[in-house]
Amino acid sequence: MHSAPRLTDLAHGGGCGCKLAPSVLQSLLARQPAAQPFAQLLVGSDMADDAAVWQADDKTCVIATTDFFMPVVDDPHDFGRIAATNAISDIYAMGGRPIMALAILGMPIGKLSPETIARVLEGGARICAEAGIPVAGGHSIDSVEPIYGLAVIGLCSPENLRRNGGARSGDALILTKGIGVGIYSAAIKKNALPEGCYAEMLASTTLLNRIGADLAGNPDVHALTDVTGFGILGHGLEMARASGLTLEIDLAALPFLAHAESLAREGFITGASHRNWASYGAEVDLPGGLPDWQRLLLADPQTSGGLLIACSGEKANSIRDTIRAAGYPLVSIVGKASEGPARIIVRG
Repeated sequence: MHSAPRLTDLAHGGGCGCKLAPSVLQSLLARQPAAQPFAQLLVGSDMADDAAVWQADDKTCVIATTDFFMPVVDDPHDFGRIAATNAISDIYAMGGRPIMALAILGMPIGKLSPETIARVLEGGARICAEAGIPVAGGHSIDSVEPIYGLAVIGLCSPENLRRNGGARSGDALILTKGIGVGIYSAAIKKNALPEGCYAEMLASTTLLNRIGADLAGNPDVHALTDVTGFGILGHGLEMARASGLTLEIDLAALPFLAHAESLAREGFITGASHRNWASYGAEVDLPGGLPDWQRLLLADPQTSGGLLIACSGEKANSIRDTIRAAGYPLVSIVGKASEGPARIIVRG
């Protein structure tokens, strides 16, 4: 009797590492016809923001997003939890609160049992329950590789809407979760993840970014985005472009998962890290002599990563402490925004 295949063996990539390289995505979007203008569409695809936003009336904005990917772990229930947490994050990253989700499911029916597929859906539903929203429907197909995610709808008031643009010169940058999920996923595929690291990774990737909705009510918080497949450098660069500023990242202040740096030194780097760096490395200044493993760690694709926050420099310590008290133990002040061209400067 044949044993069931590992989920990660059925996929050529996993998690947010499956995303198209930033340069490829930009090329595809540049070829699309100009969108018809709608006054109610406050956020579209023009600035690479986390979700679309439609202003329904003077008091309500509707936020819509979709996110799905292939397995980053082998446990089907955990895969569902991670994918759902990641998808809902886009709503929080815009300052909104989710109200419902639709499931997106593609599975190789001849290779995975109905019980395994059901566990994926159960994991996603569990996270939606934690977020206080229903899975109200969805769509499924028979596909070559396993795929799962959500389309999510949320709401916010217009004054609480936060975009990846809006950072101001002098703002502090705060990151709410540790970096290294892509490194850990590469080690999982090679059965080389150290003991204890799976639980650490799962705790991070299933931690909802619900703090974003609370932060959006704070006028000292000027910009929000979540750090996912393009890594801290890629999503930081999107904030820099949208805000028209230079972002300075303090390498020593960045939080990492416990074994991310040691595993990166050992060569557990995803292909997405290389694609990410090739796409945007020309817009990043690194310290002299930075080793390749460290450079690629900064481009590491994060699945269900943390929020990158631009806030008043004077209030940064207080905001960081509030986030930590809300259950984000690795939250750190990691840099600042300053006048200058839209690029990233990494300080050693």
